[in-house]
This record gives sequence, C-alpha cells and structure tokens, in this order.
Amino acid sequence: MSELPVERHPLKPFLPCNARVLLLGSFPPARKRWSMDFFYPNWINDMWRITGAIFFKDKEHFIAREADGVKAKRFDKERIERFCTEKGIALYDTAVAVRRLKDNASDKFLEVAEYTDIVAILKYIPDCQAIITTGQKATDIIVETFGCAEPGIGEKTGLQISDGRHLNFWRMPSSSRAYPLALEKKAAFYEKMYIHERMI
Repeated sequence: MSELPVERHPLKPFLPCNARVLLLGSFPPARKRWSMDFFYPNWINDMWRITGAIFFKDKEHFIAREADGVKAKRFDKERIERFCTEKGIALYDTAVAVRRLKDNASDKFLEVAEYTDIVAILKYIPDCQAIITTGQKATDIIVETFGCAEPGIGEKTGLQISDGRHLNFWRMPSSSRAYPLALEKKAAFYEKMYIHERMI
C-alpha cells in the first residue's frame, strides 16, 4: 500500500471569520469527478442539494445555470461560497494527504497518510461552536484526535479542544449517493442539526 502515490489536499480550508460550524468530510474525490472547484464537488454528491432543500426549500438552488437559464450539470461555486460566508459555515476535510486504493470517491478505499490539524483550523474560527462530520472516516478521525465519544447518525456528543473550548460534535449521514438513505431523510438530519445550532 505504501508504494501508492500520496495525494495532497487540493483545496485550502474555507474559513469565514464568522463561522459557527465546521463541516468536515474525509477528502475530495479525484479531480476528474469535480463539477466545481470547491468542497463536495462531485455532481452525484447531494450535499448542496440537501443544503438547498433545507434553507431554500429547493434542492436545485445551488445548481448553476447557463446564460440562457438552462440548468448546467455543475454546482454554482460563487453562490455556495456566498451562502456559506453569510451563514457562517466553514468547510474542510479531516485528511490532508491520502493514498487512493481504488479509483473512486469511496472512503473505504482511502488510506490516510496525514490527518488535518483541526485544532489549528479552529484557531482561525473562534466563534465556531460545532464540528459536523459527513461520513464514517471523518468521524473516526475526530474521535481518535480528540478522544471523544462517537455520536450516532444525526446525533451529537461533545468535545474539548486544547484552548479549553467545548464544541458540539455532530455525525451526519454521508451526502454521497452510495449511502443508502433518501435525500429528504438526510436533509431532515441536517436540518435538525442546523436548528439546534441556531443556523435556521
């Protein structure tokens, strides 16, 4: 396994200064699967459809439009960035370097070579009150890093970081379509979390 090339994270953390939550996945898919140059870029990942359904009652809210108004097969990065900045949603991943054991986006086939320094990221977002993981690998890394209890899907526990801050730790269902749950049911879990964190 160690003979496989190490892939570095291609994106910088997205850290609005007013961020109240930090959304953490594991690692982006291979670039050939991207529909935009931002987090959750895979066209068949439903993160931005879930977010649109919750905040705008429209799962297509973050889908880009062509000049003639026709829906494009990509997400609208500028609209997503504006929304996340306004709402105070920071985004990154729990791994900064991985080896891909297979050519797909599945967490099962990612070998983490280097964890993200989550504590360092949190220093840039002092108002952050919650960490939200969007998959099992991300959850496992947070549990290992902070020595905290693992929440059930759609539930929260707590964790403490070295500066003494206590944060909620939420485990959300994966927004990947490989995770067998309808978009509406996934959205209900995310909405419950956003309501609890007073984001809605």
